[in-house]
Amino acid sequence: MATYIVGDLQGCLNELNRLLAEVGFTPSRDQLWLTGDLVARGPDSLGCLRRVMALGNAATTVLGNHDLHLLAVAAGLRPPKKADRIHDILHAADKPDLLYWLRQQPLLARHEQHGFVMTHAGIPPQWSLEQAENAARMAEAELRSAHYRDRLSDMYGNQPDAWREDLGDSERLRFTINAFTRMRLCHNDGRLDFDFKEGLKSAPMELKPWFELRDQHEDPPLVFGHWAALEGHCEKPDIHALDTGCVWGGSLTLLCWETGERISTPCPAHA
Repeated sequence: MATYIVGDLQGCLNELNRLLAEVGFTPSRDQLWLTGDLVARGPDSLGCLRRVMALGNAATTVLGNHDLHLLAVAAGLRPPKKADRIHDILHAADKPDLLYWLRQQPLLARHEQHGFVMTHAGIPPQWSLEQAENAARMAEAELRSAHYRDRLSDMYGNQPDAWREDLGDSERLRFTINAFTRMRLCHNDGRLDFDFKEGLKSAPMELKPWFELRDQHEDPPLVFGHWAALEGHCEKPDIHALDTGCVWGGSLTLLCWETGERISTPCPAHA
C-alpha cells in the first residue's frame, strides 16, 4: 500500500493519468491525496472531477479557491473568470452529483496513519493546529448545509485579514476560507496579504511566507499546493509544497509519502 500526494490539477487530467500509470496506482490498495484546485484553467476540469470522484474512498482532496469559485458560479453568485474552462461542468448531465460531491470535501485533512495535514494554501500563523481544525470543521459544515449559497456569497473579499475571537459569523467564514485557500505571504503579526502572488525572491521585505511564521507551533508535517511560483520548493523539511504549475506550462508533481520520492511529468501551457 502506498500513499501518493499530487499537486493542483487545474483540469490537467492527462498528466494525472500519466503519473498514476507510472507508479502503478491501484485504488484497492493505494491512496491518492490531492491538494485541491481540481478545476479551472486546464483542458479537462470535468474529467478531473469525474476521475477523482470515481476513486471513492481511495482519494482524499481538499477544497481550493478555484473549486469554491466553481461552486459559486454554479450557484449563480458569480460569473466565470475570463480564463476559466468550466463550461463543460456547468452543462454536464451529472453536474448536480459532481457539485454536491465537491461541496462535501474538507478544507483541512489529516492522514490517520502518517499524521500529515493537508490544506490547499496552508495554515495561518495565528492558529494552532487545533484552532485550524476547529475552524475548518465549522466552515465545512456551513458549506455542506442547506444555506450553502449564502455562505458561498459571504466568502468574497480580503477582510478581515486577521483572526479575532469577536468576528461575526460571515467574517469568520471569510477569513477561514481565505486562509486555507488563498494565503501565501503574511505580515510578521500574522495578517494575511493577498496582493503578492510571485516567488519569494521578489517578495516585499515586510512580508514572509506563512510557513516561516509557524515556528511557535509544534506542527506535524504539512502539505499544500496553491503557490505555483514556489515551483515545489520549501526549505522547511516537514513542509511540502506540491503545486509545480502544470497548467502554466510547468509540471504535475506526485509525492510518494512512504519513500519521499517525487515524480513529475511535464505539461505544455494550455492556451
